[in-house]
Amino acid sequence: MPKSRTYHDPIHGAITLEGADPIEGMLIRLIDTPEFQRLRRIRQLDTAFLTFHGAEGSRFTHSLGVMALTRRAFDPIAHRYPELLPQRAVVLASALLHDLGHGPFSHAGEEIFHNHHEQWTCRLITNSTITDILQGYDPDLPLHLTQVIRHQYPIPFVYQLVSSQIDCDRLDYLQRDGYFTGAQYGHLDLDRILLAITYDPCTRELVITRKGLVAIEHYLTVRYFMYNQVYNHPKNLAARFTLGKILQRAQKLLQDGKLTADPIVTRWLLEDPNQLDVATYLEADDTNFLYAIKQWRYHSDPILADLCRRYLDRDIFKAKDIGGLSEAEQQALLEQMQQLLSHQGYDPDYYCGIRTTLTKGYTLYQGGIQVLLEDHLVEISQLSPLIQALIQPKHRSWLIHPRLAQYPWQ
Repeated sequence: MPKSRTYHDPIHGAITLEGADPIEGMLIRLIDTPEFQRLRRIRQLDTAFLTFHGAEGSRFTHSLGVMALTRRAFDPIAHRYPELLPQRAVVLASALLHDLGHGPFSHAGEEIFHNHHEQWTCRLITNSTITDILQGYDPDLPLHLTQVIRHQYPIPFVYQLVSSQIDCDRLDYLQRDGYFTGAQYGHLDLDRILLAITYDPCTRELVITRKGLVAIEHYLTVRYFMYNQVYNHPKNLAARFTLGKILQRAQKLLQDGKLTADPIVTRWLLEDPNQLDVATYLEADDTNFLYAIKQWRYHSDPILADLCRRYLDRDIFKAKDIGGLSEAEQQALLEQMQQLLSHQGYDPDYYCGIRTTLTKGYTLYQGGIQVLLEDHLVEISQLSPLIQALIQPKHRSWLIHPRLAQYPWQ
C-alpha cells in the first residue's frame, strides 16, 4: 500500500492523495511510472516560453492539476448521485492520464510530426507498465479509459468531465497558463464554476445550473482572450515556424546522408511517429531534440546552423499581420517576400511562410454546454447573447519572415 503523497501546486495548493484509498493509491503508483514521469520533460506550452518567459510548466504539472480539479468536481456530485460512485476510478485515472501520449514539444510537435497524442495515450494505457497498474485495480480499467479518451464511454458525464466544452482539462490549463504567462485575463472563478457543474440523471450528461450561467460566460470569455492573446500570439507562431523549419531541414539532411543524430531523433524524423514502437516513442521528449538543436547549431549546413542559432538565441522571425488582405493579395505578398529573400541569399523555403489562426470562444463541439432548467436542457448560447457573439470565428493571417533592411510593403 503506497504512503499518502502531497504535491504542492502553485494553482491548486496541496494536492494530497491518500495511499489507504485504493483508487488514490493506484493514482500514486501511476504517477511514479516512467511513462508518467516522462511528462516532466515535455513543456506544456511548447515554444511559448520564447514569448512568455514564465511559461516553463510541464505536461506533468498540468496532468496533476486536471486530476485534482476532476476529483474536486466529481466527489461532491457523486455524493448527491451515488450511482456515479463506481465511476470514480475511471474518472480520476482518465483525468490523470489524458495527456500521457504527448510527444516532444506538445501541440507544436503534433503540427510538425503529425503524431496524435490521443491515439498514443490509448496505446500506452493498453501496452505499458501503466496497463499492469490499471489491471491490478480492475482488469477492465484500461478498456474503460480508452473509451473515455475516445468519447465512447457509456456514461457521457464521465468523459465530459475530462473532455468537453466545460471540462477540468480546460479549467486547469486556462488558469495555469494564465498564471505562468502573466496574462491577467487568465483568471477563472473556479469555485463558482465547479458549483455550477452538475449531473443530469436523465441524459447521464454533464450540465450546468442556471445560477452558474455568469460564471460560464466568464470562463468562455477568458478562453477567447487566452487563445487570441497567448496561444495564438504572433511570436508563438514565429517560434513554432522556426522549430518546424529546423526539423524539416534536419530531415532532408538525414535523408541525404549529410547529418547524424541519435537513434531516437533519427527515427522520429525519418519514420512515421504514429507507427513507432512504444519504447522508441517514450524515449522522445523535449530534451532529445533540444540537445540535437544545440549540436546542429555548429553544423556545416548554413541553413540548419542559422535556424538553430535563431531558435536557441531567441532571434525569432517577425510576424506581419496580413489578415486584412484577400487570399490572392496574401499570396502575392508572400511571392514578393520570397523574391526579396532570394536576392539577399536566403532560401525562401525555410525563411518565410504564411501562418493562419482561427479563434472561437465557443463551439458546439460534443453538443456544446447544456443548461439545466426546471424540467429540460437548453444549449447555453440560446440563453446568452454574449456566448452567441463568441461563436463567431476570428480568422487571422501572418507572414513569417526574418528581419530585413527593407520589406515588400515599404
